[in-house]
Amino acid sequence: MKLDISKAISQENREFREKVQIDMETFESKQGDFPILTGEPFDLTIVNEDSKRLRLSAETEVTIQMPCDRCLETVEIPFSIQIDKELPLQSEYSDAEEKEDDGSMDEADSYVEDGELDVDRLIYNEILVNWPAKVLCKPDCKGICPKCGTNLNLETCDCEQGELDPRMAAFQDVFNKFKEV
Repeated sequence: MKLDISKAISQENREFREKVQIDMETFESKQGDFPILTGEPFDLTIVNEDSKRLRLSAETEVTIQMPCDRCLETVEIPFSIQIDKELPLQSEYSDAEEKEDDGSMDEADSYVEDGELDVDRLIYNEILVNWPAKVLCKPDCKGICPKCGTNLNLETCDCEQGELDPRMAAFQDVFNKFKEV
């Protein structure tokens, strides 16, 4: 969603509240595309602080569907998003060199373009920062059988589970050679 914030940029020391909605239907990343199941409308507060910076604040919750890392069953993961960002305004910089050297405008440039705030980009970055390292359907997920692909949470299979990792085969040979039984 693109939100026109030109009034907030032009009016010094003013606060604006807008009800916004996420337009994204999927979260796209290098790992794949994940459906967004819920994304409630939320209040976004924009404060112009001395025409030097914009302060953005909001709270919302988004639920994304992704596969379990062990068994590939779908899992609904809630993301509690709290936005508290400070974006510098263009007027802070007198020339392009200072802007380039400082580097602080990079963030503002990625969210604000032609007086419009990209709310989806703001939410996308917050989800990305809070992305879980591992997604499990339950803490004791057994995963899938590496041989037949059976979901071991639902049923057992007849495959032999005692096979060693091939990288450890040399160690097994040493233990078998010097066994004292």
